[in-house]
Amino acid sequence: LIPNKTYFFFSHTYKKQPYNRELLQALLDKKVSLIDYEVLTLSNGKRIIGFGKYAGIVGTYNAFIAYGKKSGAYTIKPANACRDRKEMEGEYAKIKLPKNFKLAITGAGRVGHGAMEVLEGIGLKKVTPEEFETQTFDVPVYTQLLVTHYNERLDGKPFTRGAFFEDPVDYRSTFMRYAKVADVYVSCHYWDNRSPFIFSREDAKSPDFNIKVVADVSCDIDCAVASTLRPSTIADPLYGYLPKEEKEGNFMDENAIGVMAVDNLPCELPRDASEDFGNELIKNVLPPFLGEDPERIIDRATETNLEGSLTEEFAYLQNWLEGKE
Repeated sequence: LIPNKTYFFFSHTYKKQPYNRELLQALLDKKVSLIDYEVLTLSNGKRIIGFGKYAGIVGTYNAFIAYGKKSGAYTIKPANACRDRKEMEGEYAKIKLPKNFKLAITGAGRVGHGAMEVLEGIGLKKVTPEEFETQTFDVPVYTQLLVTHYNERLDGKPFTRGAFFEDPVDYRSTFMRYAKVADVYVSCHYWDNRSPFIFSREDAKSPDFNIKVVADVSCDIDCAVASTLRPSTIADPLYGYLPKEEKEGNFMDENAIGVMAVDNLPCELPRDASEDFGNELIKNVLPPFLGEDPERIIDRATETNLEGSLTEEFAYLQNWLEGKE
């Protein structure tokens, strides 16, 4: 870090991530102004820039690598061994799925949209959550689950999306409705640590739990998705989760849920991901940075200033930074 300069980067600090507290302190000590890519948003809170789409694309493709290995039905080339996305998409034709195959995804943001591009490209039919839960099909299908589909209030009152996002404490997951019939689950959601787990360790022990492969694109460790015990790597992307023992096991163990939890997925398609990110930066970030910024896009994403202080938007980090919480 060069003192007294302004930087753009992903700092991974705004959620009080403990592994980067020293980084944030160094920014303040060197009087560096940080504009964090991760919190560049429009006034309605929508993220402006990110690699989420490519996380969804590669993570979903990896789900099919994992399913092919687990089932023994086919083998496809890893995304990182392909020159670009076009070559990766050429592998889709090798994927052989049972006629009654079902895949569920959670999430509707950039990550979820990236995932659906792959599912549509492979040729899965999209069905409603209700159809997914109650019907059988003679073609491979997928469904997209929103928070309204897999959460309910503990007091039995009607579920409202706004109330859930404001305070998700008094809710429980109903994801098991879909886990009973899904073969593969791809997590593309944003998860608040106050929210109920999507599926718990006890859920995974149930004889009704049918999911054979979990591609955890969101990669929240040892919480929302019980089988995600640790992140995996591009070089070694798969491991197994043994529900009865609640521990890691061999991916190919017949009692293990197959897990893909690579936490830097866009790096598997660096050409495409970088070009996409650069285009978004040029179109949506440089204009307010270099000119007029009536929505305060840049101000609201600036965590530290050249005086060596947290900005007003990020003053909530002060106690955490000082080790008081």
